[in-house]
Amino acid sequence: MRTPENVLKIGVLNLMHDKLDTKRRFERILKNSAQPVELTFFYPKDHYQDRPVPAQVAQIARPLELAEVEKLDAFIVTGAPIEKLAFAEITYINELQELFNCLAQNKLEQLYVCWGAMAAVNYFYGVDKYLLPQKLFGIYPQEVLRDSNLLTQVTPGFLAPHARYADIDLTQAKQVPELEITAISQTGEAFLLEAPTRHQTFLFSHLEYGGDALQKEYARELAADPSAKDSLARPQNYYIDGRPQFLWETLQKQFFANWLHQVAKTRQAKELIKN
Repeated sequence: MRTPENVLKIGVLNLMHDKLDTKRRFERILKNSAQPVELTFFYPKDHYQDRPVPAQVAQIARPLELAEVEKLDAFIVTGAPIEKLAFAEITYINELQELFNCLAQNKLEQLYVCWGAMAAVNYFYGVDKYLLPQKLFGIYPQEVLRDSNLLTQVTPGFLAPHARYADIDLTQAKQVPELEITAISQTGEAFLLEAPTRHQTFLFSHLEYGGDALQKEYARELAADPSAKDSLARPQNYYIDGRPQFLWETLQKQFFANWLHQVAKTRQAKELIKN
C-alpha cells in the first residue's frame, strides 16, 4: 500500500533493554501527534552476529539496512543500558557509526537519546563521556541556556526524567562551534544539545518514558542484583504518597510535537530543492 505523501517516515534503532515497551512508547507519542507518521523499527545486525536474533526482536524490528534508512525523513537512535562500557567495547559500534555517517550524508533529521546521544556526540565531535559518581535517576528541573524551536511553548524550569550512570563533558562540548548547549539540568548535567546546521538533536533525558518507566527500571536493576538493594539508586522526586508521578507528560508531548514540526520543515525544504 502506498504511503500518503504527507506522512513523515521515521526510523528508530531500538537499543533499549525493554524493546517492546520502547516501541510502544515511541508509537504512542509519535502516532498520536497532529502530524501523520509512519514508524519503522530496526535492530543492529552485529549485535546478533554470534547468536540467533531473539524471536520477539525479529517480530517487532527489522535488521538495519542503510539502503532503507536513506529513504526516510528522520531517524531516532534510542538509549541503551551500556553507558558504563567504553564505546570500543560495544559489539555493534562499527555498524552504528556507519549509520551515523549515512544519516549525516543524507541530511536526515536525527534524534539521539541518552546513550545514543553520548555515542553520536562522541563520534561526530569527539566529546567524551564520563561515569557519574552515582546514577542520575529521577525527575529534575532543567535550565534553558538558549532559545530553541524544540522548546517552543515549554514552560521555563520544566521537569524532566533522567536515568543514566554517565554524562558527557560539557566543557569539551562548549569548544565545538557546531554544537549548541540548549539546556542542562539544574544540577549541571546535559539535557539537550543541538547541531542545527547538521540536523542533529542530542537528548540526554528519557523523555519518551511513560509515567511508570522509572519504577520499572529500578525494579529491573533490583531483580538483576538483589544484594545491591541498599546501595541501588532509587528514582528521586518521583513518588507522592508512594505513587510514581508522570510529571513530564506535557513536556513530552510538546517536545516531540516540536521535533516532528522540525522534521516536516526539513523535508519540505528538500522537496523545494528537488523541484
